[in-house]
Amino acid sequence: MDKHIVRVLRQRVGKDERAAKQHDWYTASILALRDEIIEKWIDSTRRTYDSQGKRVYYLSMEFLIGRLLRDALSNMGMTREFEAALKAHGLDLAALEELEPDAALGNGGLGRLAACFMESLATLDIPAYGYGIRYVNGMFRQRVDDGWQVELPETWLAHGNPWEFERLESTYRIGFGGEVVAEGDGVFWHPAEQVEATAIDTPVVGWRGKRVNTLRLWTASPLDPIKLDAFNAGDHFGALAEQVRADSLVRVLYPADSSPAGQELRLRQEYFFTAASIQDIVRRHVQYLGDIRTLPEQAAIQLNDTHPSVAVAELMRLLVDENGLEFNEAWDICRRTVSYTNHTLLPEALESWPLPLFERLLPRHMQIIYAINSRVLREARKAGCSDAEISAISLIDENGERRVRMANLAFVGAHSVNGVAALHTDLMKKTVFADLHKLYPDRINNKTNGVTPRRWLQQCNPGLTSVIREAIGDGFLDDAEKLSDLNAFAADAQFGARVADVKRANKVALSDYIKKTMGIRLDPDALFDVQIKRIHEYKRQLLNLIETVALYDQIRSHPERDWVPRVKIFAGKAAPSYHNAKLVIKLANDIARRVNADPSVGGLLKVVFVPNYNVSLGERIFPAADLSEQISTAGMEASGTGNMKFALNGALTIGTLDGANVEIKDHVGDDNIVIFGLTAEEVAAKRASGYNPREVIDGSRELRQALSAISSGVFSPDDPDRYKDLIGGIYDHDWFMCAADFDSYAAAQRSIDARWEDMAGWRSATIRNIANVGWFSSDRTISEYAKDIWKVL
Repeated sequence: MDKHIVRVLRQRVGKDERAAKQHDWYTASILALRDEIIEKWIDSTRRTYDSQGKRVYYLSMEFLIGRLLRDALSNMGMTREFEAALKAHGLDLAALEELEPDAALGNGGLGRLAACFMESLATLDIPAYGYGIRYVNGMFRQRVDDGWQVELPETWLAHGNPWEFERLESTYRIGFGGEVVAEGDGVFWHPAEQVEATAIDTPVVGWRGKRVNTLRLWTASPLDPIKLDAFNAGDHFGALAEQVRADSLVRVLYPADSSPAGQELRLRQEYFFTAASIQDIVRRHVQYLGDIRTLPEQAAIQLNDTHPSVAVAELMRLLVDENGLEFNEAWDICRRTVSYTNHTLLPEALESWPLPLFERLLPRHMQIIYAINSRVLREARKAGCSDAEISAISLIDENGERRVRMANLAFVGAHSVNGVAALHTDLMKKTVFADLHKLYPDRINNKTNGVTPRRWLQQCNPGLTSVIREAIGDGFLDDAEKLSDLNAFAADAQFGARVADVKRANKVALSDYIKKTMGIRLDPDALFDVQIKRIHEYKRQLLNLIETVALYDQIRSHPERDWVPRVKIFAGKAAPSYHNAKLVIKLANDIARRVNADPSVGGLLKVVFVPNYNVSLGERIFPAADLSEQISTAGMEASGTGNMKFALNGALTIGTLDGANVEIKDHVGDDNIVIFGLTAEEVAAKRASGYNPREVIDGSRELRQALSAISSGVFSPDDPDRYKDLIGGIYDHDWFMCAADFDSYAAAQRSIDARWEDMAGWRSATIRNIANVGWFSSDRTISEYAKDIWKVL
């Protein structure tokens, strides 16, 4: 391998090994590894074509893949070989890995789940393509200035991406606007404008290199990059308008949709990548298998949330307009091919588009949606649905502004609709899809999420992996559920001490990183209490902060008590237009500034908000956490996957009975998780019965004092009214039940203190968490999709 890396360095990077810098060796290492991967990639593709195997096509707006070098080396089994080769030149592989930028292709759990699924598809030897957008700047790079989130462009592609392969032969024209005309016996859409979508492929390596699948991301280019006549006439900006319009499609993930222009760009993005993907799928099938009618037997199209829902209408357009099928036959093929994963119960997250906007941009698709809707509503009427039920089932929302309901389109156009945790799936049937479930009672099923243990245990926590291997052997590396063998060591003091030593080393490493990047000194012997996730009111970072203020007051008021030292760690991004979420980030930093400077709590409480949370930062934090905060309002989190990563790395969960917390509790046991707060049913009942949060606040001294301190400006002396409205929302309606759950949450936190004092008991509980969450592997999740939905295993 040494000779191969040097040859690549010279012939493809253009550097002599004596003159090469670290970034040159980094590029050469990836290209040398890529050469090994390509052989397996070609072999995987040939095997699929030779066997005419069914493929899975996973359409997602996000793929939060993180860094790939360490992941690919580990899965190919070549880490030690590369370490030795680079060491011969005085280089450290770990240092080179740090040079790789995180791919800015996602934001949160949705995108990370898609990345885990792609890795597991390859690991289980299932032929698959992931389809998405090659974002140039992603969501944004988060900087914190004076406590406020500042959004900056993520420039991860500034120096190129050595993992990519451009596929010029896979280029498709994507249209917008125009008109639909009848020509002979057919109907044709003549778009007013078009852009080209070109495929950029990245190999996805499965565990032990069993299979290499393809992540195919689309980039956009105009048909005419410059209008020379306009440029020569002096209209230099106007001459580039088509280039800018195409470029905008692939610049930013989730552009703010608070303006009509933002809404239009989002819809354009979603159609752009979905249409390119569906055209690619149909082209491949017809080219190699001939008969479009066999598509359901050869292709399984999975829609990851509502963003690619327009795939239903686009597939119907291709089947009817381009392949000449009769509408009913096409509808049957579409339904048997497509399946849909729902990730949210929040009505605002179930996308809908103003009908005039949709019809202007996609006139033929609007006609197809009306045709689908007429069939569905006739089915509903024949099934005896009431007018109210039919209104809820309709693909067109007629209440107020007429809108196209994309979740309903995905539901009716799929043969399978799955939730991502048992509770979430049950609530789907009772809430957002209650009427559709009544019409199609066999369509909804559950597939509880999982995470890949390769990245989230073996790679990010090698110390713990080594300790586990010595205790139970290597079986868990191939089957995460074999971690259950660790239950035999739960009461073993020596094993517990070794696990604790690894945890402390991880905490020291994280402390060093935070000291280096933020200048904040942490005590690695304190309890690391961590909440890292997208900032959203239902995830209740605010509840955590209110309890932090209450704890701060208690420590100052009762210095005689034997307080457990705590480090409160927060991280996460707020959507650029989400005012309250950005205010929560500012509050976290305001509290940190006051608490961390107060000598009366020195050593007992530290608060830190770590900026620019991404996969690589998560890989540092998950192994170092003692306590995992999973405190969303019950009934609002679909699943969560951070809860799984924390438990897999030996952190105890404090959480509500929400999302996958319910199933984690079932697996690890009631004694090894700390549950508090209202259940989903109790939340719904409280909202329905006229809940009065003021009464709750008046009855809780700690809560009242904490809210008063925040709202009166104790933590914001420069702007005393900064948090007045934020706290006022808790007094007025408390929709997310922060006041309702506060006393239960505070009591749970004090029970955590008591558990921490019993270190033997704490270590036993952490071991049982590691031992019993192997079921939450994405391998298990994907095998369930493969058997129950895609029929490929």
